[in-house]
Amino acid sequence: MMKRTIKILLILALSSTILSGCNTARGVGEDIKSLGHAISHAAS
Repeated sequence: MMKRTIKILLILALSSTILSGCNTARGVGEDIKSLGHAISHAAS
């Protein structure tokens, strides 16, 4: 019973880490995209 609980907690922790990492990477991508738009707008 204890081993099962520990496995479930580890899976939940790993899942939340992966999901938050995806959100962070997505946010960085959006920031880079908006920076690219600003640079191209300033150049034209």
